[in-house]
Amino acid sequence: MQKQTIQLDNTKVAFASKSDEDLKKSRLVFSTMQYTWLVQIGMKLTSWALKVGLPIKGLIKRTLFYQFCGGESISDCEKKVEELGGYRVRTILDYSVEGESNEVSFDRTCKEIVEVCKAAKEDKNIPFSVVKPTGIGPLDVMTRVQAGETITEIEKSKLSYFQERAEEITIAAKASGIMFMIDAEETCMQDVVDEVTYELMSKYNKDYALVYNTYQLYRKDSLLKLMDAAARAKEEGFHFGAKLVRGAYMERERARAEEMGYEDPIQADKESTDRDYDAALEFCIKNIDNIGLCAGTHNELSNAYLVELMDKYNVKKNDPRVFFSQLLGMSDHISFNLVDAGYNVAKYVPYGPIEKVMPYLFRRAEENTAMKGQGSRELTLVKKELKRRWASN
Repeated sequence: MQKQTIQLDNTKVAFASKSDEDLKKSRLVFSTMQYTWLVQIGMKLTSWALKVGLPIKGLIKRTLFYQFCGGESISDCEKKVEELGGYRVRTILDYSVEGESNEVSFDRTCKEIVEVCKAAKEDKNIPFSVVKPTGIGPLDVMTRVQAGETITEIEKSKLSYFQERAEEITIAAKASGIMFMIDAEETCMQDVVDEVTYELMSKYNKDYALVYNTYQLYRKDSLLKLMDAAARAKEEGFHFGAKLVRGAYMERERARAEEMGYEDPIQADKESTDRDYDAALEFCIKNIDNIGLCAGTHNELSNAYLVELMDKYNVKKNDPRVFFSQLLGMSDHISFNLVDAGYNVAKYVPYGPIEKVMPYLFRRAEENTAMKGQGSRELTLVKKELKRRWASN
């Protein structure tokens, strides 16, 4: 049998959903991101302008926000969800409000994600809901619990409220017929998140993988943690859900390890992360009868490897237990070419009020600044497609 391969360089397919005007906006955004000094100055000026109330939201909405976000509310995102769905690319609505740290804001975020679940019941283009744990629970309390410190009765209540909110979203997701992913956090609190997520899996994943935990393979211990948790789930008689990512907190993790005097939890180099990521993919596909997998990666080689693994282990392209996922505004050459070939693809579509999602947008800007990084690749692909269109006219 011929080995299954995937071509990810077809820009006609990759940008089929984009007008010439859309591509020109993308070219401007990614061209600007090639200049680190400009991005750094831009972020500082934007933060200052928003703080003093200057009218710059319109500019942000036409550029960074337009590239990387679906809207300011669930209803705002309907057009983007429909647009992606027209090309068989599904949507993971991600309420990307950050910096909230009190019970009122945690309740508000929980309610918002429950509303996402309700919207998904009416729209089959939304297969997952997702939450960042620190969006519905206190980072400081979870960090202290993981460190083995004694917490007060009030803090115990706050931890219980976090668990209750996570379960409330799980119940809403189940009622809407979608799955629920809990994002990863920093090492200092991840064990607490793992425990809460595992308990939800044991309770709600009896028939299929409803609840998914997230594994950051840039951590030295993530592959083993994934394998151990999946083996326990199988032994205890429920399905296991895993979202695999490379990771997002490397600098902070290393700085904290040095400051606190413990071993750096991060892989020694990118090659080690890549090795463990691909090993995690193979483990999940080999055990797919008991695992739901969402491969969240912009790495072309890992996406191609997952295609090979599915072929090797006779997993159908459209198997509902396997999803590929990339962020809105990035790696369309991966997302759209995969879905064109028949695979399940879901774009992460962040949304929220402009001033509240700026931390997310700033991270996307920083991530895309390196000449050899994501932004350079995106710019090259956009230019290639514009050139192809001009040549064909």
